[in-house]
Amino acid sequence: MSSIIYYHAGCPVCIEAERTVVSELQKVSDVTIVNLGEDKTSLADAKSAGVQSVPALVINGLSFHINFGAALSALES
Repeated sequence: MSSIIYYHAGCPVCIEAERTVVSELQKVSDVTIVNLGEDKTSLADAKSAGVQSVPALVINGLSFHINFGAALSALES
């Protein structure tokens, strides 16, 4: 089974991506959802997975940026 992580910041772009893209993925696979706006401890994991902005999906170790909601650096403060 695929390893899928959805990183987001809770912004309107991220929430819409979760409603459309992630909800479809959840029909066929387990998806871990990480709100980096609330869970700052996962920022390092997101960075090491290649996430540069959110919303983003990491599927089997490869990062895919869905749309631009926020740069990861903006979530560090």
